[in-house]
Amino acid sequence: MALVMIVTRDVADRFHGFLASVMLEVAPNVFVAPRMNKGVRERTWSVVSDWHGQEPRGSLVMVWRDLNEVGGVGLAHLGTPPRELVEMDGMWLTRRSKPASAL
Repeated sequence: MALVMIVTRDVADRFHGFLASVMLEVAPNVFVAPRMNKGVRERTWSVVSDWHGQEPRGSLVMVWRDLNEVGGVGLAHLGTPPRELVEMDGMWLTRRSKPASAL
């Protein structure tokens, strides 16, 4: 079990209510769970993903410890702009993906 953090931006109030029921809101729109297992993390993300699909407003990003990912950090995001971790010249950088309209 590892720390999981979800940050929301400009989402409906029901996201806050749901996330507050399974995590601690340590700052406005910042939710953490110090010992969330993979199953709970995936179910929580599934709920917010379904809701965001029904009302695609704002964005959410979830971060957790994942030793199999770049930098040991797992990332999941909804909304725009999505980001990914990349290694460049020995440094970890965050790269924003281009919106679909710009492709």
